[in-house]
Amino acid sequence: MTGTTARRTVVSIAVSAALACFTACTGPGGSDDSGGTTGSTAPSASASAAPSSRPPALTGASADALRAVERATGRAGSARVESTTVMGRELSLEAAGALGWDDGLTGTLTITYTGGTTAETMRRLGTTAMEARYLPDAYYARMGDEFAERVGGRHWIKYVYEDLEDLGGGAGAGFADQMRNTTPNQAVKLLLSAGDVRRVGAETTRGRRTTHWSGTVGGATEQTVDIWVDDRNLLVKKVERGRTKTGELTQTAYYSDYGVPVSAARPPAADTADFKELLASQGG
Repeated sequence: MTGTTARRTVVSIAVSAALACFTACTGPGGSDDSGGTTGSTAPSASASAAPSSRPPALTGASADALRAVERATGRAGSARVESTTVMGRELSLEAAGALGWDDGLTGTLTITYTGGTTAETMRRLGTTAMEARYLPDAYYARMGDEFAERVGGRHWIKYVYEDLEDLGGGAGAGFADQMRNTTPNQAVKLLLSAGDVRRVGAETTRGRRTTHWSGTVGGATEQTVDIWVDDRNLLVKKVERGRTKTGELTQTAYYSDYGVPVSAARPPAADTADFKELLASQGG
């Protein structure tokens, strides 16, 4: 393998890991025109919709109920999370762990690639799962030994949120704000901006009595959002659905153990490669 090819391979792995870590904790994102991964770190269409394109704010009893969910879930501060995400032909993954949002996003997820072209690429390069650590200013992805051999023995990639804002083609626009503001109640905020919110009814979700709400959010592409809420006004489940140029986009997430202690330590600097530096090396 030539030096240029090796560098491109390292960058490809790093971008794929960025996509997985971002998607696992924030929900599905957009995709670039070619169906590749670089543009896929952009915020979701619903989250980035221009204010002028959104319907008037929801009012009445439904709005009051959803705002109570937004407040209760936000105050809880942390939760255990399990999610599955499918982004068309590009990527499917599972994630599990605990996240906190009292003072910026913190926590740890184990992310497993389950399908898609990105997963196939990662498998060929020796990575089928990774640990992601989220801190208020950056997140870290632990790669396999094969990746470490390509970058001087370092196993971790560091992604500083501000650096990701500078990804080519505007792919990272709004990235830092979305990562800092990621909480389960973002799905509730999306519903509050929908023009067709409805209370579907009472359902049992993982053995818990819940109320199901549903709505459609406009943006670059239309997206449906469904949430299930327990009697403490805490989010138990959310499902987001939409379309990308590579196919159906879906994320299902379950939340439990609100208030669970959460921590995430920065990996040793000597075992960490910086994503911005890896991108710069591609041109070398």
